Amino acid sequence: MEQFMETVKEVVFAVLPITLVIVILQFTLIWLPTEVFIQFLIGVVMVSVGLILFLVGVHVGLLPVGEMIGSTLPKSKKIWLIIAVGFILGFVVTVAEPDVRVLAQQIDDVSGGEISQMVLIYSVALGVGIFVALAMARIIFKIQLKWLLLGGYSVVFLLAAITPNTFIPISFDAGGVTTGPMTVPFILALGVGVASVLRSKSSSSDSFGLVALASIGPIISVQILGVIYG
Repeated sequence: MEQFMETVKEVVFAVLPITLVIVILQFTLIWLPTEVFIQFLIGVVMVSVGLILFLVGVHVGLLPVGEMIGSTLPKSKKIWLIIAVGFILGFVVTVAEPDVRVLAQQIDDVSGGEISQMVLIYSVALGVGIFVALAMARIIFKIQLKWLLLGGYSVVFLLAAITPNTFIPISFDAGGVTTGPMTVPFILALGVGVASVLRSKSSSSDSFGLVALASIGPIISVQILGVIYG
C-alpha cells in the first residue's frame, strides 16, 4: 500500500504542472472549444490512472523479474547464453514499448504508409537487442563504456553521410523513444542482476550505461533502413 501511495503521489506531481499550465492558458490565451477542453480534462484523468497502474505493474512485476533473470543467467557460466538472452529480451521489451509504437504510428500516418509501422518497430527493436547484447558483453569482458559509446556514435555519424535526409531525424527520435517506461526499467534491472553476480559490489556501477548503449542501436538500425529505402 505504501508503494502504491508513493506511485500515486509521483504521478500526480508529474501530471499536475502541465495540467495547470493548460488550464491557465485556456482561460487567458487559447480559449479552446469547451468540448475539446473537457476532453483534455478527461484525458488527464485517464492518463493519470493508466500511469499509476502501469508504474505499479513495473515495480511489482517487471523490475523483480528483470533482476532475477540477470542474476540467474551468469550462474550458467555460458557467455553465449547471457549475450543471446540479452538480445532477445532487449528485442521483445522494445516491441512492447508504448513510446516506440506511438512514434511508428505517427511516421506511418505522415508517410502515408510508405514507412510501415511494424517494419519500423522491428527495426528499432533489432537495434536495441543488438546493443543490449553488447552491453552484456561489456559487463562480462570488462570493456570500458566510453569505447563502446565512441564506436557506436562514430558509426552513427558515418551512416548519417549516406542516410536520406528524411530518415536522419526519424533515427534520432527512434533512439529517444527507447528510453520509455517499459524498456528502461527492465534493461536496468537486467544489468543490475548480471553485474551483481559477475562483479564485486564496488563495481556495481558497471550495470549502468546500458540505456545509453541501447539508445544507439535504434539510431543505427533506422539509418540502415533509410539507406535500404533510399
